[in-house]
Amino acid sequence: MINICKVCKSVTTQWVIGRKNTLYHHCSNCEFISKDPSHYITPEEELSRYSTHNNSLEDTSYVAYFKHFIESAVLPFVSEGKFGLDFGSGPSPVLAQLLMRDYGYAMDIYDLFYAPSKVFLGQRYDLVTCTEVVEHIPNPLETFETFKDLLLVDGTLAVMTQFHTNQIEDFKKWHYIRDQSHISFFTRKTMETIAARIGLKVVYSNERKYTTFQQR
Repeated sequence: MINICKVCKSVTTQWVIGRKNTLYHHCSNCEFISKDPSHYITPEEELSRYSTHNNSLEDTSYVAYFKHFIESAVLPFVSEGKFGLDFGSGPSPVLAQLLMRDYGYAMDIYDLFYAPSKVFLGQRYDLVTCTEVVEHIPNPLETFETFKDLLLVDGTLAVMTQFHTNQIEDFKKWHYIRDQSHISFFTRKTMETIAARIGLKVVYSNERKYTTFQQR
């Protein structure tokens, strides 16, 4: 059966990984890797995994983790506007809290499980952040199109997700695929392809997990 890449529409190849023979679809054109839907866990199982997270502003290592992201992938690229959305804020919206407390932002938050009210509808933002979220999303092109529509003309989108090396042997051993809720995997090339398809541009990547986008 032919599988088509969800990002660039090229034909993919199958990677069968691990003792459970988990099926992934690898695109050699844009380097996007997607887990086959037959191997998805249920939303209830995904929520159960999230509920084990216990992070807060009192966790200094967690705060440092987000501060590095803010100071590397956000602050050098934002305009003077200070209205933002944290998309996928999780059980504790630490990133949004930091942006408000330390950087003067007014922040909306949205999370499928923990803040499900779609407060972003009809809004436009100077900044949209999305950290450790897109790896959970089955159709990333649609989600990135939503992000673009939420940005003001001079707005900034900052995304965090760990990049794969595009090598099957590395992928087999990669800790990121051990989380069964991770279903979409990216590289900088994937992010560049997404940007080109929807009318954004990549203005920064640390080549490991940070990508910053702006309007073309």
